[in-house]
Order: sequence, then structure tokens, then C-alpha cells
Amino acid sequence: MELIEHLQPHAVLVPLPLQGHITPFTHLAMKLASKGFTITFVNTESTHQQIAKAQSLKDDDNPFSHGQKCGLDIRYAKISDGFPLSFDWSANASQFVEGLIHVFQAHVDDFIENLVLSKPNPPISCIIADSFHVWGSTISKKYNLVNVSFWTEPATVLTAYYHMDLLKSNGHFGCHDKCEDTIRYIPGVQAIEPTDLPSYLQDADPSTVMHRFVFKCLEDAQKADFVISNTVQELESSPISALQEKQPFYAIGPLFPTSFTKRTISTNLLPVSDYTNWLNSKQDGTVLYISFGSLANLSKQDILEIAQAILISKVSFIWVLRHNILGSEERNILPLGFEEETAGRGLVVPWCSQLAVLSHPAVGGFLTHCGWNSILESIWCKVPMVCFPILTDQFTNRKLVVDDWRIGVNLCTGRLIRKEVAAENIGRIMSKSDELRKNIEKTKMILQKALSDEGSSEKNLTQFIEDMKNMILQK
Repeated sequence: MELIEHLQPHAVLVPLPLQGHITPFTHLAMKLASKGFTITFVNTESTHQQIAKAQSLKDDDNPFSHGQKCGLDIRYAKISDGFPLSFDWSANASQFVEGLIHVFQAHVDDFIENLVLSKPNPPISCIIADSFHVWGSTISKKYNLVNVSFWTEPATVLTAYYHMDLLKSNGHFGCHDKCEDTIRYIPGVQAIEPTDLPSYLQDADPSTVMHRFVFKCLEDAQKADFVISNTVQELESSPISALQEKQPFYAIGPLFPTSFTKRTISTNLLPVSDYTNWLNSKQDGTVLYISFGSLANLSKQDILEIAQAILISKVSFIWVLRHNILGSEERNILPLGFEEETAGRGLVVPWCSQLAVLSHPAVGGFLTHCGWNSILESIWCKVPMVCFPILTDQFTNRKLVVDDWRIGVNLCTGRLIRKEVAAENIGRIMSKSDELRKNIEKTKMILQKALSDEGSSEKNLTQFIEDMKNMILQK
């Protein structure tokens, strides 16, 4: 017992180089470092270049320098992703994913080998790899390290992936528009519609490079010694129990910055501006925040219907409209005259600090793509959601928000936006429905309790650390 107490684990953290994964990994690094871990945080050189540009950092600056000043042992490293720094992965997504499958592992391997040979103090004891990497088990085994997989999505999504064989044998794999019968056989999931499965389980053609990548990652994640997840025991008790039948699984979320509204470690890959003064000019609960995340693309027709819905609803809004949201460099996205017609009550911005906006009292609703980070942040800020899922886990996340927890509404029925229906649903959220507010208050309290000293997430994290230390001693 004394050996365990004095053991200082050294974890190498390697996120998938996307905004929605880097953010929770950063919070995890801070959390583990505050528990006595030494952390080596590994970003790709391309990711670091984006962070440095967005935050006006020098190339050799450590984004975790504030944490280091607070006494946390967080070291920082950059490695190649196998592509030149000028490579634009958003315009060459398939090529980039092929690189993640076939090339990135060699760069991680070289880095770990050199780190081991440098004999750091304390020595490396584990790798915490994103569940969306294909190499966690191979590299951990090669260097005799504990293999930890970090799942950044809900447990419900993971149990659906883990039971893909059941979907195949029951004819629900890849049958999006062909199957209408409710699925009732996935362990830990009482009932789910085929259209609420993650998109990679719905798509008719599962042979694309993206499908191959996701399925290969999930196959490797099942070989991990431990899985830690950015979810909450009380919100997903059934799927978590089902996953724990397969391997050690710990719900340790939600992972947030120490100071929720004043992020000490910035993770933004795009430059942000401060819109506090504009929000200060609005009455409490009157502003709709609109963002579809850092990755998902919409069609021009989707954008036009949403814009028309905003005009019909007459709601005040702040809309994050990325320059590449159409998947192209087309600049004339909004209807002619939209910004002039909404002047004073609306802002269209290229990017912002989502936490700063959601936590502002003027914000009363969130039109979201249902990314998991966005949902957790919205619950914490007690902002009900209008849901328009676009890809991956977002369809399952929508089910949790709208059908299970009842803290949001759908933007439309299915995937086709009609401006009149969308305007009506935006109005439902902004009308301060008592039921929605009560439900989101209750859900926020669940998160708060989980993060308290005696809460489930703190207990699970403590148990994970103890179990991992025991495995380190056995190596």
C-alpha cells in the first residue's frame, strides 16, 4: 500500500489532432497532474502551429506554462503527423485519415522510444491514447506500458460500437433509411431507433476510409487495460454497466477547466474574439447561441433555412459561422441582406470562446450539432438546446438530450430543415419552458454532485488511479 501511495505515474497523453478531442485531453492532463501525475502531452506539429497562431504564441512556447507555474508537472512535446505543415487536411480528409491509419503510428513509436531512452524522471509508466487511434495496444505492449484508452464521447455510443456484431446479425448495420423497427438488444441500451445510431453504423457503405479507421480504432480500444470516459455514472448507468462487463471502464466526467469561465489553458485552434460587451447589452436569457462545432459541414440549403428561421423567430443571436462550414472556400454563405436585417440583434462571427458565451446570462438557448463537449458545457451553463446532429456520435447524443433527459428539442424532423418548423422550435427553447428549465437544472445538479469530493466521478478517478498504479507495479 505504501508503494502505491508514493508511486508517481508518468503518463504520455496523445489526443486525436481535432479540436473536439484536444479540449477534453487538455482538461484531463490538468486533472491528472493535480492528482500527482507527471504528464507528457503530445500534440502534432500541425496542431501546435494552429494553437500558436490562434493564441499568438512562439513556436517553442508550452501551452501548459500556466499549469507549470502552479506547480503541475506537465511537459509538452510536438511530433510529426507524417504530413508537411502546409498540408490542409480539411481539403484532403481521406488522405489525412489514411495517414492516421498507416503513418502516424511510426512517429509516435519513435517519440516513445526516444523518451524511454532519455530516462525521464519519473520514468514513463503509461500511455493514455485517444480511443480514436489505431496503435494504443501495439505501442504500449512494445514498451511494457499500461495501455489506457480515453473515450471522449458518451458510453451509449461506445456500447453501440462494441456490439456491432449484434447490429450485423440483426440486419441493423448500415440500414439507415431501410429499417424502422426499434433496436432493443444492445446491452445497456433499453431502446434505440436505427436513425439514432452513430452515423458510421447507419451508413449504407461501410467500406470508406473513415469507416475503416473508426472500426480499426474501436477494435484496438477493446484491447486497452483501462478505458476512462468523459461521461457521468448517473447519466449513463446502464451502458456503463454493460461496458464494465467487457473491460475496466471509469466514468470520470465532465472534464472542465478548473476555472470554468476563465480557461487557464487555451485549446482553441482558431483565433477568438471577445463578445462580452455585445452580450452585456442584451437582456438575460434572450440570445440564441448557434454553433456547429469545429469539424461538421452543412449544406448551403441548411444555412439558408436556418437563416430564414432566425428571421421568422426574430430572436437575438450570436452565430459562429466558420469560413469552411460548407466544406469549400465559398464566402457568400448567408442570404443577401441577412446581416443588415438582423443588425443590432444578431452577430455572425468566425469563432469564439464557447464557454465564455454559454456562461453569459444573456444566452438562453443553444442551437447545436450535438457534439459531446458542447452538450456537457451547455448542461453546466443550464442552457437548453435545439438539436441538429450532422455526423458521428451526434445522432445518439441528440437522443440523450431530447428523448432521454428532455433538456432540448429537435430543430426539425429528420435531417431536412424547414424554416417554419425550425423557427417554431427555436421559439420553444427561447420561451423559457418550465419543463426544460427544471430538467436542465436537475441534470446540472447531477454533474455537480458527480464532481464533488464524494461524487461518483471523483471516486471513479481515484479507483482508476489506484488500479493503474497496481498494474504499473506488476509490470
